[in-house]
Amino acid sequence: MATVVWFFAAGGAIVSALAVIVQRNPFISAIALLGNLASLAMMYVLLQSDFVAAAQVIVYAGAVMVMFLFVIAYIGPRGELAEEHRRPWQVAVATIATSAILVEIALVVGRSGFDAPASVSEQFGSPQAVGQLFLTTYVGAFELVSLLLLVAAIAAVVLGAGPRPMRVQMDERERRVREARELAATRSGGE
Repeated sequence: MATVVWFFAAGGAIVSALAVIVQRNPFISAIALLGNLASLAMMYVLLQSDFVAAAQVIVYAGAVMVMFLFVIAYIGPRGELAEEHRRPWQVAVATIATSAILVEIALVVGRSGFDAPASVSEQFGSPQAVGQLFLTTYVGAFELVSLLLLVAAIAAVVLGAGPRPMRVQMDERERRVREARELAATRSGGE
């Protein structure tokens, strides 16, 4: 039964990850990301890593997704980048980065042996073990990732907001109101 659930969760993770990339509507893409996070949490449960699964649901599916939805709602239709505004160097950098990630995945998968089962300690995935790793061995990487997420959220808001509207000064507003009244008076007087 666990194998069936594993393949169901893995298939859901792959399909929802593809949906995140393929969807043009950012809200549907965010919902697909939510499905991906839930599928990953299900896989963590099957790995007997209950704390990591709970953290996945609470932190990522809860708090981070709410933040993403706020950013998407704030940016709105202004966030869509027109085809003529894309620069060729951005496409080239994205292609190189994607290729590097695929090569890295291929190297890791190629070096790992699938013939022998993995040995996992009894403490694997427990809150104590995860906290011990995050606050000792990987504290720098943990803080760097949190800083990177903060910078990415701020950059998304700043870049997606576009140019700021000019504030109208009080005398400029009065001049516009006066012109509008004069125009209305000439229209009503001419009829």
